[in-house]
Amino acid sequence: MEKIPLGISQCLMGEKVRYDGSHKRNRYLMDVLAEVVEFRPVCPEMAIGLGVPRKPIRLVIKGGETRVLGVENPDVDVTEALIAQAEAAVRQLPDICGYVFIQNSPSCGVFGVKRYLPNGYSIDKEGRGAYAKRFMELMPLLPVEEAGRLNDAGLRENFLTRVFAYYDFKVQVAAAPTAKKLIEFYSRYKYQVMAHHVPSYFAIGRYLSNLAVNDIQKSSDGFFQLFMGALKHHATRKGNTNAMMHLRGYLKEILNTQDKQELSQLIDSYKVGHVPLVVPLTLLKHHLLKLDNPYLKSQTFWSPHPEHLGLRNHILEN
Repeated sequence: MEKIPLGISQCLMGEKVRYDGSHKRNRYLMDVLAEVVEFRPVCPEMAIGLGVPRKPIRLVIKGGETRVLGVENPDVDVTEALIAQAEAAVRQLPDICGYVFIQNSPSCGVFGVKRYLPNGYSIDKEGRGAYAKRFMELMPLLPVEEAGRLNDAGLRENFLTRVFAYYDFKVQVAAAPTAKKLIEFYSRYKYQVMAHHVPSYFAIGRYLSNLAVNDIQKSSDGFFQLFMGALKHHATRKGNTNAMMHLRGYLKEILNTQDKQELSQLIDSYKVGHVPLVVPLTLLKHHLLKLDNPYLKSQTFWSPHPEHLGLRNHILEN
């Protein structure tokens, strides 16, 4: 498989582009994920000409809106420049399938960036960096995360699940969508979507049964919105158990009593948290692949991302 293009805050690659001349090299991204992705680095503050080192900036609530102003000189306002840079970056990075931003940044932070009053008092942590905010507005379905949050195994697995699915759709469907391609694409993801969000599973099924209502490009766009929305929900222990129970139904006529009992016990053990997902999943897959059923073999539920990344191994599921 070709490496997946991924946007990234440049400082996370070890480049000394932060305001104080330092970097924020992320070991997981550089030493692990770099095996399967191709990073497309951007430092919007450098791109708008602020240089290194540079005076710090921060989010300030001024005149009823959030602006990006200089800490030492509040007359320095780079809000519009960062917004324009985001618009330029979207044009320059049309092929990316996800983006990892640096946390706590007035330009790139996505969650909980500090906002200040003009008098310098911190008022809340409800801000979003001006560059990241505009980028996300222009690419609302793009999987996005902050580097700091990737330390959480559940957030990391969900983000990369969406990245790989986003890439898969772009390669298999987006360039030249047809009704056949949409249906074949979703048929591979049905049990994965079921594990993530049952209401979306049914909603997508209904949507695909009415493809003739709209032109194919509109139908493709609508499907992709529903699909990415479904995967944004985290796969839970309950959801994974539900998907495995449905898949187990294919084995009713081929397993002997002992094998059925063993599989049921492992699924039940996973359901109550005694064993990790890989335990019942491996046995279920072992039995199902004996059927030589192309539909079952193609299910992304078995491995929504490369197994050697071990993304499912450390998740504390609900």
